[in-house]
Amino acid sequence: MTHPYTYIDPNAKLAPNVKIDPFTVIHSDVQIGEGTWIGSNVTIMDGTRIGKNCRIFPGAVLGGVPQDLKFAGEKSLVIIGDNTTIREFVTINRGTIDRGKTTVGSNCLIMAYSHIAHDCNIGNNVIMSNSVQVAGHVTVGDFAVIGGVSAVHQFVQVGQHSFVAGGSLVSKDVPPYIKAVRNPLSYGGVNSVGLKRRGFSLQQINHILDIYRVIYNKGFNTTQALEFIEEELTASDERDEIVTFIRESGRGIIKRFTKGSNDDES
Repeated sequence: MTHPYTYIDPNAKLAPNVKIDPFTVIHSDVQIGEGTWIGSNVTIMDGTRIGKNCRIFPGAVLGGVPQDLKFAGEKSLVIIGDNTTIREFVTINRGTIDRGKTTVGSNCLIMAYSHIAHDCNIGNNVIMSNSVQVAGHVTVGDFAVIGGVSAVHQFVQVGQHSFVAGGSLVSKDVPPYIKAVRNPLSYGGVNSVGLKRRGFSLQQINHILDIYRVIYNKGFNTTQALEFIEEELTASDERDEIVTFIRESGRGIIKRFTKGSNDDES
């Protein structure tokens, strides 16, 4: 199932039923799982590990060396899970000595022209729309959706089940379960539509709403809000996820939108 115009290094490890279209180049230290399709003009470089039943569209470059001046040629990886689709001209760089790997989970959709830099950790069931640019050391939680032409600053964390609007500049952490909208990027409410689609009950969604009302609407600072939530609101997996995320945030979380904050009114 390999076209004669494709080059595959003899040391690369390809599982059965991998299909590779013409003019693709696969380097030596590469592993590709069963049932994966690799389109034409794809370059898969050393250190790349691709799971089962993935689809890699034409022009993608996976496993390129990091665009990091501190990179000294150390051995590192790109790891892609099962059933993930990578569309045209996506670039995913391998890790540096910091984390040693860049990971993209299973069941993800990475749309055309997106870039995932070194040492990122992209969870499962993540969707990145066209031309999303993700800098190094970024973490994106499971089921997060990032709208097209968004740029994510290095070391930012995007929480699970969150939604980031298209064209966003993401320079602060985006907590889980919320919508991040406007310019500058701000809290836009709970991602209730996405949560319903993924089977969250109305009771769970209302519980998450109660938590974010404390964080964004009651006038508390972050420390006060987290203390109030832990003391007054019912314990749950969602509560603990939100509190832990905010408490461990390195860059601080996005703020609530207020009039007069350079809003573009879009």
